[in-house]
Amino acid sequence: MRKIPAYIKKRISLNENIIYLRNLLNTYNVQTVCENAICPNIYECFGKKYASFMILGKNCTRNCKFCGVSKTIPEPIDNKEPERIAEIVKILEMKYVVITSVTRDDLPDGGAGQFKKVVEEIRKKSPETKIELLIPDFNGNLNSLKIIFDSKPDIISHNLETVSFLYPIIRPKSDYNTSLKILSEIKKYGFITKSGFMLGLGEKEEEIFILMEDILKTGCDILVVGQYLKPNKNGYEVKKFYDTDFFLKIKDYGLKIGFRKVFSGIFYRSSYLAESCINIDI
Repeated sequence: MRKIPAYIKKRISLNENIIYLRNLLNTYNVQTVCENAICPNIYECFGKKYASFMILGKNCTRNCKFCGVSKTIPEPIDNKEPERIAEIVKILEMKYVVITSVTRDDLPDGGAGQFKKVVEEIRKKSPETKIELLIPDFNGNLNSLKIIFDSKPDIISHNLETVSFLYPIIRPKSDYNTSLKILSEIKKYGFITKSGFMLGLGEKEEEIFILMEDILKTGCDILVVGQYLKPNKNGYEVKKFYDTDFFLKIKDYGLKIGFRKVFSGIFYRSSYLAESCINIDI
């Protein structure tokens, strides 16, 4: 086990907003990726009354090694979930919201229909709110993607997570080329596209830049790069900790080759400070 460098440790600041938001989420029985994925930024975001919602239960059908989300038997679809999420968005007066999900390979549409219902409910209650959907790969099912496109979110995200060489180890039930195809389809339909990956899983430096170039070739607009941190004691071990200078190097290279926006830093995650995209003009 590698010792976590002092510069990676994050200060925790507790305030009444955290208690308020957790009570609100419990009252409405709504899941967040912040809690379920054991995000290191949770106290910062909750302290601002901000959360990223996770739909379709909290049990994933895949076994990605980096992820802190539960991997067991999936739960039945909750038909009232979209309404409850929309109500929380309204209560919090959220100007920007990220909706993601566990991967549901057990469902014919992969859960795309639930994404669409959530967007529709938010539009009814908070028509001015910008909506970002962070979607799974739906096993490359274009019909599922069409359902997502029909919901007309403001931004669609899909993460590659790591370099192609590590997919059989880190993402054994996922496919690198399928994810690239998903990003290409999103851009083909005219949406602002966003993708991200983590560093520290065992990739070589040259593989990082190849990954960035592969993502850019899909037409992707926004890139997010962060440091992988072990979510729990049973998680995949961190192979390398990168310093701030390297993340700045990643950002500079990303902008140089043509990404419109690059968010690169130790604690960056797909939904972390996602509201920075609220006024993006691409």
